[in-house]
Amino acid sequence: MTLGAFSISLSVKNINVSKVFYENLGFKVFAGDIERNYLIMKNGNALIGLFQGMFENNILTFNPGWDENANKLDAFTDVRDIQKHLKNKEVKLENEADESSVGPASIVLKDPDGNAILIDQHV
Repeated sequence: MTLGAFSISLSVKNINVSKVFYENLGFKVFAGDIERNYLIMKNGNALIGLFQGMFENNILTFNPGWDENANKLDAFTDVRDIQKHLKNKEVKLENEADESSVGPASIVLKDPDGNAILIDQHV
């Protein structure tokens, strides 16, 4: 089972201040819209999402079907298959994907310490 590209989604207080901070660490804007209060910053294969006012806590994010450059992968584990695997392991899901659907979908779970994990498939 592969989870796809990994990023951390940070809930930031001031997106402009955070943008400058991460640029000072060598990150560059990769995607997003600062006017809509979100940016995806990239440094090599490292991805950090900056989100102001969109969610309360930080989120670990995986994107099945994408590499770190948001290129579609030819082969990947579909989010619905990941969901079935987790359910078989009796992992509690906060939000589930419609198993009868195809294409984009997402699931949310929490690790034992309460950290949110978003598995967000865009393809």
